Formats: sequence, C-alpha cells, structure tokens
Amino acid sequence: MDNPVDIDELRRLVGDYRSERGLSLRAAAEESGVPLNTLSRVEKGHLPDLANFGRLVTWIGLDPSEVFGATHRERAQSTTDAIRVSLHNDPRLTEKAANQIAELVSDLYANLAAASADTRVSLRASKTFTPHAARQIGDLLESMQSAVHADDAVGTNYGWHEKD
Repeated sequence: MDNPVDIDELRRLVGDYRSERGLSLRAAAEESGVPLNTLSRVEKGHLPDLANFGRLVTWIGLDPSEVFGATHRERAQSTTDAIRVSLHNDPRLTEKAANQIAELVSDLYANLAAASADTRVSLRASKTFTPHAARQIGDLLESMQSAVHADDAVGTNYGWHEKD
C-alpha cells in the first residue's frame, strides 16, 4: 500500500514551522514533545510513528488531513461523500465492498434526510408499518402538502385548509 501521508509535505511544514519560530531542533523537540532524533528524521523526510505524528500536527496546529496523500485529499461535498471517501480509504474493504456499502448509505440517507420539515406524521400504529408503507404515506402527505401550497400560490382555496 502506498504511504497515505505526504512525507515531503510533513517535512516541509515541520521545518518551516520550526524556522519561523527560530527554534533549534532541541528546543523544538522539547516544545513539541517529540524526541529529538524523531524530529530530526521527520525533517529528513521520514515518517514518525502515530503518537509522534499526532504530537507534531498538534504542535504545528494542523489538521492531520493536510498532510495526507492525494487519494486522501478528496474533499467531501456532502455527508455521503465523506462516508464514501472513508470507505474507499479503508484497507479492509475491496473496491466493490466499499461501493456497495456507500450505495446503501446513500440510499438510507436520501430516504431519511429528505423528509421535509413541514411534514409531520404521528401514527400510533407506526410499528406495524413496513418502511415501504411508511415511505408511501410520507410521499402522499408531501404530495398533498405540495398541492395545498400550489393552491395558495395561485390564490385558490377549496376549503381544504385555512389560509395563514
């Protein structure tokens, strides 16, 4: 597997930060909590262990994603995109498995997040409805609500509701 961390970027950022602050390697190591030898190796382009990586990015004030390689730099446009990126970066999943899980999540998200704030339903027997039936009822109610709003827009009132 390719290295997920852009080591050259980490090296540059650590070196630049230390230089900007006018710190010697020893002073930077003490301030960051990273051993002197490890800090020296990082500035030569070596990858630190996870604990020292965390200390370095905290010391510099970076978001760890700023030093991830190109495949990890994808910026998610939505919640489902973020999940998709995460799944594709999981070394335990095949491409096909990551795609299948991402599709399931996308479908669930679309069905659960798409409910309009204007539509509220409280059904005492809701436990007896299948998800498909509940979705159909929700769609019907949204359709009815859209028709009411359409009537309002053209100024008709068939007595279905009181106008605000």
